[in-house]
Amino acid sequence: MTLKQIFLILITIIGSHLTNAQKFDNLAQTPPMGWNSWNKFACDINEELIKEAADEMVSSGMKDAGYEYIVIDDCWHGERDENGFIRADKEKFPSGMKALVDYVHSKGLKFGIYSDAGTETCGGKPGSRGHEYQDAITYARWGVDYLKYDWCNTGKQNAEASYTTMRDALYDAGRPVLFAICEWGDNQPWEWAEDIGHLWRTTGDIYPCWDCEEDHGDWSSWGVFRILDMQDGLRKYAGPGHWNDPDMMEVGNGMSVSEDRAHFTMWAMLAAPLIAGNDLGNMSEETVNILTNKEVIAIDQDTLGVQGFKYSSEDGLETWFKPLAGGNWAVTFLNRADTDHEIIFNWKDHEIKDPDFDYAANFKDVTYYIRDLWKHKNLKTTEKSFKSIVPPHDVITLKLSRK
Repeated sequence: MTLKQIFLILITIIGSHLTNAQKFDNLAQTPPMGWNSWNKFACDINEELIKEAADEMVSSGMKDAGYEYIVIDDCWHGERDENGFIRADKEKFPSGMKALVDYVHSKGLKFGIYSDAGTETCGGKPGSRGHEYQDAITYARWGVDYLKYDWCNTGKQNAEASYTTMRDALYDAGRPVLFAICEWGDNQPWEWAEDIGHLWRTTGDIYPCWDCEEDHGDWSSWGVFRILDMQDGLRKYAGPGHWNDPDMMEVGNGMSVSEDRAHFTMWAMLAAPLIAGNDLGNMSEETVNILTNKEVIAIDQDTLGVQGFKYSSEDGLETWFKPLAGGNWAVTFLNRADTDHEIIFNWKDHEIKDPDFDYAANFKDVTYYIRDLWKHKNLKTTEKSFKSIVPPHDVITLKLSRK
């Protein structure tokens, strides 16, 4: 293709997008599920690693549980060609990105890629600034289904305008792409991003610990439950097609089994994207069981699309409720303390009212069946008090179904 032909294509696209551009509808009607390379592998990636991740997503049962995206994060980039089109790193991806995308698709999965709104990515690779339409065309040619779009090296750029430009470029390239905004919540994307992206990061990067801050000098990574606390006040902005994203999961990356279980559960209660970030080829049985718990996943994927909310907190024990379709509810007792916590929850003493939406549960008037979603066991009903012990850094999660 000549440079003149490229310019004609770009002029045509830019002219058409002024009246037609939007984000792709009917994507992410429930929170997206998949795997991303960054948390475990950072820049140490290549095509064999990504192929193996796709293979393991299928063989581990994750695909059957609902995971569908294989997302390659930063550092896949080579140089731009003489016309400005991005190429994959030839040493890491000798077969080319199109061949890798085709391999992932052959497994019945979808492919995600990473870029950045600035001049360079966070890893110092070519960013999309000034090349948005070229990159969108390239992704469409490769068959990309998902774009994570970061915010490093953006200078004085306006976040809303920068993400709108890439949204428009993706739309005009013609291939439906789920657009994941990743500017770390610095510009309050929940207030403006619903019509631009399908999800938006609400915080800085996650870190595989229960409750800590990893100080990097001019920025910090946050432990799982620091991230959880940062979600306060954001649930009213999320829903089908536009989700709050508290970052990729750290399940299987070094926390205890109970902490991983609590982490996974709370992301489900938040109706958060369930994007695994571990080594899929080296998972313990416990990690697989957590990531493939279909009953907890169903809470995350509930079609009502409403985030849970913290109902009460006392002595390290938090009680969370999440409205579900059909008038049902999910309830999680989260023990953030370092010792066991006893639960005695008399349902009829509580009238649950959603603080942001018109959902309520009056246990005096309506009786619910109770199912324990981690023990996979039916319990009694809300006619009687629920009594149990929550171990430290762990959860009990129940589904309440109308009788």
